[in-house]
Amino acid sequence: MRASLGLLFSRSLGGLGGDPFVVKEKLITPFNAVGVVTAAGAGVRMGSDLAKQFLELQGKPILTHTLEKFQSCPDIREIIVVVPEGSVDFCLDQVVKPYGLSKVSEIVVGGERRQDSVRMGIEATRGDFDLVAVHDGVRPFVTPELISRIVAAAAQYGAATAGLRARETVKEVDGEGWVIRTHDRRRLWMIQTPQVFRYRDIVSAHRRAQREGWEDLTDDALLMERMGIPVKVIEGSEENIKITTPKDLLLGRFFVEAGTGFPQGGMGDSNGHASENRYKGKQTGPCPE
Repeated sequence: MRASLGLLFSRSLGGLGGDPFVVKEKLITPFNAVGVVTAAGAGVRMGSDLAKQFLELQGKPILTHTLEKFQSCPDIREIIVVVPEGSVDFCLDQVVKPYGLSKVSEIVVGGERRQDSVRMGIEATRGDFDLVAVHDGVRPFVTPELISRIVAAAAQYGAATAGLRARETVKEVDGEGWVIRTHDRRRLWMIQTPQVFRYRDIVSAHRRAQREGWEDLTDDALLMERMGIPVKVIEGSEENIKITTPKDLLLGRFFVEAGTGFPQGGMGDSNGHASENRYKGKQTGPCPE
């Protein structure tokens, strides 16, 4: 099930790699990039009846905050949102519609694994974009500026991801807890999202992963590595945390109260102005976990 939202776009039929959109009117952006925001997890570690991406932070769902950053980024032309089964209408009516997120054109159901959800989000783009920006829906403190920097890097190098230099000593340990070796942290980075790739590369990678049964793909940059495609790491942000546990949620609230999160211009169109919202959908009850 999916909700098709963008009335400016008339799409031809076809799956991954099929015919492109027939576009009646396009947003003029520096890069032809689409955001694929994955929010299909159940949020078991959060210990809530409501999936973590739908929990509120500063009076809005966490996912709404994330989508507002992509809405405000001038380098993102369209947004695909991937949600759990049974949550499409809830996401439409509670996360997207009330906040004028006009760049959201599709809400699609994800799969059992993260890699399946990303692939389903890419399928929904119908191949009308040069770059795909994959982002975790529960990283609400990403900024439009960081998104733009990763998009620009991917346009230059072919693949790019946000990341932070490792600050702790990192040791490799065997199954019984014994240290095998200590790694040079000067060469180690903690990887975040967004991660941006050329459309043709990320499509080929996901097709091969599905065909050959690749497992344990914790991020899409790993797909590129297995394909032999170099990935450029760009300095991310310490505030760009992934909210997956109650402690993460407390830290997010601290960022908000301390004034380090949610800068001005967090919603509206690419210029930060509130956008007229046109959607189709029906009202539903509470979202299942």
